[in-house]
Amino acid sequence: MTDTIAAISTPTGEGGISVIRVSGADSIQKVGRLFAFKGKLEDVSSHTVHYGHIIQPSDRERVEEALVTVMKGPRSFTTEDVVEISCHGGIISVKKVLDLVLEQGVRLAEPGEFTKRAYLNGRIDLTQAEAVIDLIRAKSDRAYKIALRQVEGTLSKHVKLLRHRLVELMAHIEVNIDYPEHDVEELTTAFIQDKCGQGIADLNRLLHTAEQGKILREGIVTAIVGRPNVGKSSLLNALAQENKAIVTDIPGTTRDVIEEYVNLNGIPLKLLDTAGLRETEDIVERIGVERSRIALTDADLILLVVNGNEPLHEEEKQLIAQVKEKQSIIIVNKSDLPAAVELSYLEANVPPERIVKMSVKEEEGLDRLGQAIGVLFFGGQLETNDMTYVSNVRHIHLLKQAKQALEEARKAADERIPIDMIQIDIRHAWESLGELVGDSIGESLIDQIFSQFCLGK
Repeated sequence: MTDTIAAISTPTGEGGISVIRVSGADSIQKVGRLFAFKGKLEDVSSHTVHYGHIIQPSDRERVEEALVTVMKGPRSFTTEDVVEISCHGGIISVKKVLDLVLEQGVRLAEPGEFTKRAYLNGRIDLTQAEAVIDLIRAKSDRAYKIALRQVEGTLSKHVKLLRHRLVELMAHIEVNIDYPEHDVEELTTAFIQDKCGQGIADLNRLLHTAEQGKILREGIVTAIVGRPNVGKSSLLNALAQENKAIVTDIPGTTRDVIEEYVNLNGIPLKLLDTAGLRETEDIVERIGVERSRIALTDADLILLVVNGNEPLHEEEKQLIAQVKEKQSIIIVNKSDLPAAVELSYLEANVPPERIVKMSVKEEEGLDRLGQAIGVLFFGGQLETNDMTYVSNVRHIHLLKQAKQALEEARKAADERIPIDMIQIDIRHAWESLGELVGDSIGESLIDQIFSQFCLGK
């Protein structure tokens, strides 16, 4: 990591400003060759901003007006010397400046390489680094807050404390292996059982919110299904607050699965508006119907929309039978019109909290739908804001792995297995937690994790 890297850190396209980030031991010197202002960039104080012009070094021609920010290591994101060039937003202007920077012997950064350097230089651990991308991709305020707490190191603190306790336990066992004459076997067994039990309880507390955290991080994949013309596309438009899907009185308008992310009562939903489920001779619509059935199988949540202004069709009764054992909500639409649907049939097949009356046309009942989803997935309410959520699939897997290893160690202690054998399971737990925070992890996995980041982060 001795070379200097650079990348555009703002989205490509027209905008007020664009920012180019440069990091490395020679970053100040190399940007200084291009920056003309009242002074010398190498002599300025850290964390200061300077106005001037980016110039062509060969003939001193002005290329762009810019503000240059200098942050000297280790007080920077990467802990290296970092320079950020703020120039006019636009594809041409920022490309010209970046090309000039690269001509100074600076390398174009790989996706996520700035954050990777922050991790490798010890400024953040792996859970904090992974939370940076969650912060960028957050689809709701609550998901953003969870990611922010991860960036601040809340999960890291819990995991590192637990690892410290496991090290103390392994040290206790090691002393008794080396000096057995100074130990009472019963005391050692009880001590191992107690410490493993405490570790399992700590892991259970972290895993308690794992399902909620995963949902808030990734969103609930939600399929909107039903017969043609019951209001599926209107529901998508109402939730998205814009006309994403074509709405007409002609059956079969929706021919494919339409995707849209929405935020309902703080819960992120990945909505899939599907083609109306019916038998059709239209080959294109038939393909759409088949895709709808696949979405019905793969979705985390199914919103089955029925027309409250007419009796249930046989196809709808079959759909109710198909989805009632799944995470599903029956939406009785068009509640602004005279009711004709058999509510008694619905209530006999689906719990009442999973039946929501709505008028999508009037946008009436959206709050009730959000409450019903909250009850179905979160038991009515989310955990408190100060709860440490675990939302990353890799983290969840490693926490479960550590918990299983401690459970095996505690069981082995119960069965009076020799303590040197018990220590193997405890070490496995310690190593799993180390992999979580990045203390013991392979280089290929590190590359894989950071390759998911955007360029310039």
